[in-house]
Amino acid sequence: MKHQNWHAEHLQNLTIGQRAADIMRNGMGSWPFIAIFISLMVLWALINTIVLHDDSWDPYPYILLNLVLSMLAGLQGAILLIAAKRQDAISAAMARHDFETDTAAKQEIDLLIQLSQQHLTIILDVQALLQDVRHTPETPARGQAGPDESDPASAQDTSTGTSKGTSSSRGLRNPEVLSSPSVARDQPSS
Repeated sequence: MKHQNWHAEHLQNLTIGQRAADIMRNGMGSWPFIAIFISLMVLWALINTIVLHDDSWDPYPYILLNLVLSMLAGLQGAILLIAAKRQDAISAAMARHDFETDTAAKQEIDLLIQLSQQHLTIILDVQALLQDVRHTPETPARGQAGPDESDPASAQDTSTGTSKGTSSSRGLRNPEVLSSPSVARDQPSS
């Protein structure tokens, strides 16, 4: 099934009078109409002035031609008003369609912005987790001896009263150790 846009559906729902008004408006607003109209007036004047000089049905001030032109102008005005009214209806339908399209697009853009913000939050969380993993000391696997149990160098530090393998001996809580260059290298940068 072929999808029709609103303009095609609108054209299918036109009445005969609306179709005629559109055809006449398009015809009267064209250069061929102007050329034919001028040609007919010149032909009218030539026939009544030169060809039928004594027996003309509309002699020189062309009163009958003026009457026909006046009636045509009145009829054209009504036809153009009908066509203008239709054009206003088309413009209103286009504006409504544009509004609906813009509203739907705004909703989709808002959804994309929301998804983008969620993705940014997830990316920042993953980066923070990676940063934590990089700066977390490795823990021994189960069944293996930790540094306090097997390494005599990590035995109790008598000067501080803590074991060397704990976080305070690495300088994480001790301000004096934090200032040393070897510990500053191990700390995550802010």
